[in-house]
Amino acid sequence: KILPYRSNIPYLSKFCFEVCDPAFPERALQAGDGIIVGGSNYGQGSSREHAALVPMYLGIRCVVAKSFAHAANLINAGILPLTFQNPEDYELLSQDDSLTIEGISSGMANGELVMKASGKEIKLSCDLTDRQQKILLAGGLLNYTKENG
Repeated sequence: KILPYRSNIPYLSKFCFEVCDPAFPERALQAGDGIIVGGSNYGQGSSREHAALVPMYLGIRCVVAKSFAHAANLINAGILPLTFQNPEDYELLSQDDSLTIEGISSGMANGELVMKASGKEIKLSCDLTDRQQKILLAGGLLNYTKENG
């Protein structure tokens, strides 16, 4: 159904998370800047690049997950990968929560951020190298390379 379109990111975006939330692509585009909350092993599978490119197209700026299969593609796309300090905190969230993360630059530098979610505060870990932080602050690897190239 979608394999022939693997290089057509706008088309593929229509199927992002369709199994669990068919309205996700439309909501993400309308929101502009968004956060995905994922479980364990986010980005697993043979299309790891698409696990970053499609959300990037939809305006996602951060993925908070219990763990990542491969975070490098997210970083290269300018999407901040964060993990729950306490994986059970995943259960505290619901689809309708309004999520915010402040102090991203300083949080990346010290390795810890806090996500506010409808009155709750959830501690997040950020394990990035200096170079990965610079890539994210530049908006992704292409921007970083252009600026430092």
